[in-house]
Amino acid sequence: MGCTSCSTGTTGMPPGCKNNGVCGTDGCNKLTVFDWLSNMALPANADPFNALEVRFKNGRKEFFRNPDNLKLYIGDVVATEAGSGHDIGVVTLTGELVRVQMKKKKVPLKLESLPKVYRKANQKDIDLWQELRSKESQIQKESREIAIRLNLEMKISDVEYQGDGSKVVFYYTADERVDFRELIKEFARSFHTRIEMKQIGFRQEAARLGGIGSCGRELCCSTWLTDFRSVNTSAARYQQLSLNPQKLAGQCGKLKCCLNYELDTYLEALKSFPSTDIKLATEKGVAACQKIDIFRGRLWYAYENDGANWHELTVEHANDIIAKNKSGEKPASLEEFAITKDDKGADTLDIAAQDSLTRFDKSPSKGRKRKTKSAKPKEKPLPTKKTQQVAPPQAKEGRPKKQKKFRKPRKKNE
Repeated sequence: MGCTSCSTGTTGMPPGCKNNGVCGTDGCNKLTVFDWLSNMALPANADPFNALEVRFKNGRKEFFRNPDNLKLYIGDVVATEAGSGHDIGVVTLTGELVRVQMKKKKVPLKLESLPKVYRKANQKDIDLWQELRSKESQIQKESREIAIRLNLEMKISDVEYQGDGSKVVFYYTADERVDFRELIKEFARSFHTRIEMKQIGFRQEAARLGGIGSCGRELCCSTWLTDFRSVNTSAARYQQLSLNPQKLAGQCGKLKCCLNYELDTYLEALKSFPSTDIKLATEKGVAACQKIDIFRGRLWYAYENDGANWHELTVEHANDIIAKNKSGEKPASLEEFAITKDDKGADTLDIAAQDSLTRFDKSPSKGRKRKTKSAKPKEKPLPTKKTQQVAPPQAKEGRPKKQKKFRKPRKKNE
């Protein structure tokens, strides 16, 4: 993922980034931490915590000590100590907040055990770093072709060059143990550098590559989530979700991490609910729980001999019946406690239907007759001179006029 729509560039940012490293792509904003201690001054007698947090490719972060007391700020490109040679990274945190992050990630606070920062990266270091970063996509393609040719059941998901070009790290995923001794020899002959192989999990692979989740946002593991907790199918059951693996699985193929976000709230709400395994004993019969609604606090029970008819009860009523059963009492029937349509009132509103994606598909005018204006009776126009009709003259009173008789035409011979 690289920037293509930005117009400005900054020296030292990852290759392809042209928006000063704040566009969110290519790992610019990946797993950033807000420095809320930046505007606070330390006490006069306090010793500053001389350590740094440096980010490398795809959110990989490490802690370093600053023995030479270099004036470094967030965003500076630095040359750091590596196993052999040096590496190039970007400073993401300085000061006391580094101590907090080290405690959170359970890193010992002994500065002597940390690798050190050599210097600020010069232009030569940055040019070499960007040149190596531009080669990584081609090397990844070639390495996958070699792995396929050797018939190895593995997937090379990412390639990372060390800042000085003395080593290449290949990150791969595999279901089983892979013998890649021959693969390393092929890589060394093809790329002419030291090779290091690192196996990562499927969640770590999704975090390194990034992407867009089904919610429409960037993946949590590639933006802010740093610890991967195990997710079980019981988390979906507690939240009344259908056990559909296509909907519950993320891009890594595992269960979505967000299933754990609201699990504690659901478990707290379920404390007031009776167990669904407990049956209600009445004089009419024994009823078993069929369904629960956590949001409205409702339970549906049905008699064992009449499973088609469900009776809706509140949590309080269900607990009362269970308490009576424990004391040896049996109510007459569930109908005494069931909620009728008149009692539901506002509870009958379907909240899920209100938030449905198809609620706007039906036009509001569909099924309704259009109101037409009532037509007013047309008034007859006043007669004009052209339209005014002249009344026929009335006949004179007296004898009626004689009607003319019809005469037959005479013949020529007459």
